[in-house]
Amino acid sequence: QVQLVESGGGSVQAGGSLRLSCAASGYIGNFYRMAWFRQAPGKEREGVAVINIGGGSTFYADSVKGRFTISRDNAKNTLYLQMNSLKPEDTAMYYCAADSRILYGLRLLPPDFVYWGQGTQVTVSS
Repeated sequence: QVQLVESGGGSVQAGGSLRLSCAASGYIGNFYRMAWFRQAPGKEREGVAVINIGGGSTFYADSVKGRFTISRDNAKNTLYLQMNSLKPEDTAMYYCAADSRILYGLRLLPPDFVYWGQGTQVTVSS
């Protein structure tokens, strides 16, 4: 059974940085796509960034483009999200997601992902 465990969340002031990690229980090289989603209280879950199996293709939500960077280390079975220039509106629970199906393109849609972590909280104060 696949398990995804996020870490690295915390509280930071606006303009600061955090690096999230997502450790998988198995070899992540089998995951065709991996992604980060986030959900703020009272809001729907939204996609943040997605990366393909080899790490050569990525896609970001407009709200984080230029500030966040997604990467994966298949040898370490770990997905990362480097978050810079954080804003209060980035405050949310951040979730790691993964899927092994070969689907068309890279999309930030929850149905494209079967495996989910429990989340790590990120709080950005002004």
